[in-house]
Amino acid sequence: MALTVLGLSGALSHDPSAALYIDGKLIAAVEEERFVRDKHAKNRMPYESAKFCLEQAGIQPGDVDVVAIPFAPISIFEKARWQYAKRYAYAPDRALDAILFGNRRYKRYRQRIQWCLQQLGFDLKKVKIEAVEHHLAHASSAYHCSGFTEKTAIMGIDGKGEYATTFFGYGENGKIHKLKEFYDPDSLGGLYGAITEFLGFEMLDGEFKVMGMAPYGDAAKYDFSRLAKFENGELVINTDYANVIGFRRYKENGKGYYFSPKLIEWLGPKREGDIADDPYIHYAASMQALFEKLALEMMDYYLGDIIKQTGKIAFAGGCALNVKLNQKIIARDEVKELFVQPASGDAGTAVGAAAYVSVARGVPVEKMEHVYLGPAYSNEDVIAACARHPKQPVFKRIDNTTARIARIMVDGNPVAWFQGRMEFGPRALGGRSIIGCPSAAGVADRINEQIKFRERWRPFCPSMLDTVAPQMLKVDHPSPFMTFTFEVNEEWKSRVPEVVHEDGTSRAQVLERRHNPRWYDLMLELEKLTGNGVSLNTSLNRRGEPMVCSPTDALNMFFGSDLQYLIMEDVLVVKDGVDWYDAV
Repeated sequence: MALTVLGLSGALSHDPSAALYIDGKLIAAVEEERFVRDKHAKNRMPYESAKFCLEQAGIQPGDVDVVAIPFAPISIFEKARWQYAKRYAYAPDRALDAILFGNRRYKRYRQRIQWCLQQLGFDLKKVKIEAVEHHLAHASSAYHCSGFTEKTAIMGIDGKGEYATTFFGYGENGKIHKLKEFYDPDSLGGLYGAITEFLGFEMLDGEFKVMGMAPYGDAAKYDFSRLAKFENGELVINTDYANVIGFRRYKENGKGYYFSPKLIEWLGPKREGDIADDPYIHYAASMQALFEKLALEMMDYYLGDIIKQTGKIAFAGGCALNVKLNQKIIARDEVKELFVQPASGDAGTAVGAAAYVSVARGVPVEKMEHVYLGPAYSNEDVIAACARHPKQPVFKRIDNTTARIARIMVDGNPVAWFQGRMEFGPRALGGRSIIGCPSAAGVADRINEQIKFRERWRPFCPSMLDTVAPQMLKVDHPSPFMTFTFEVNEEWKSRVPEVVHEDGTSRAQVLERRHNPRWYDLMLELEKLTGNGVSLNTSLNRRGEPMVCSPTDALNMFFGSDLQYLIMEDVLVVKDGVDWYDAV
């Protein structure tokens, strides 16, 4: 009997998603935001994503054995609810609610999932819904998808699940063992999010921007140690400044933030606008330095002995996308390999919950080697979308696609690149990307000014052939998902300057051809023309929008920017008067 498990996440908060395992094979995984065109899709159901997963597998709701959800009831006899109440004693309504009605959110989560399943045609009498603790789902998404067979240290650092914010444990023989959890409000991710808001960005989205701003500042200029400490095995966040609820929150124009007026008294006004300037660049550097210090101290304290045994670590939770921390981890002598779940945020818990349930029922899951798990479209689909589009795009089906696109790029043009199945997770990895030739001077600025409309100080990333990585990057470590930064060798800093950040690093995707042959072949064509098998790669979207999913999304984005070239499968779309490069 086949085992079919559907994972559904995000029914109460943000980043709803769906993932489908059949007999341990991940058939599909997608985020709701891509279908509904609403970034993070807050408070939405994973309806469209679940519908896609079933369609991709060619199955009906009645064929699903279990629906796994990454949110579970927490017993009154466990420490979590009492710790939460104790730490929030200054907000007695919240403290009492945690003790008396601590699983209210779980019940609402489950009810909303049941409603969603009914809309999809599920019979609630026949389908089993299995709840997996949020941080166990994160842990499973890292450990069970890593492919590691040895004993593996597992780390999860997040904002918050039910109550837990941080998880340390290990995986052995397919089973996850919990060693330690920290509970809200003691959240390193929550603290980083609070400073993200203070620096003028949106929580859940702007943490990458703080990390990108940090290299421009000097961490030694401001001592952030008062914000949090890790002593005697316990993490304590200073709630006088950050991660607060109720009357302690700083409020502005009717909006409450995750920091307090006391933080403003100390550091000055909240940053506004797009300029990365003094003192805010130094605040970003200080927060990043404190984050790295505390994360590494916690890792050493709880997982150091396990890491020394086998050198394997699996990492998930929103903070696992902090590539600077990941660079520090893989630089450790005792670390042989770090697997970071590519969809480390809450979207990845759909995969994690489903994987956890599958393994618990005796069906191991496959190693996650790629994230091309969303919808794909044929040339016929693309042509139909072009024919229907109100802007009446100028398009034609072309031959020799990769060679022609490489020539367009080498002449300094950014290209919208739409190929194969859409990626799962926040990184564009050659399915829905804006690409450029990294040796063409000014291409990054051009993408920023004309297309992405984003802050000038944010870096662009390289995708590269697996044959190039050993020459360009100083550290040899698998990097299929852009979850690490690497120091770039001196020669390559001048060869591909458009993808090297202020601090001499690059957040690289290192591609094997078997996972995306056309993306690989494009980089081979670039190598023939420039000597560098590297492409600049950023997500195919405009600022504040989700990555595109369908050909219509791509056309809307194309006409809403100054892009001149869009290639969807073999269909090239150009703006009026642009060179078709027919001579290639």
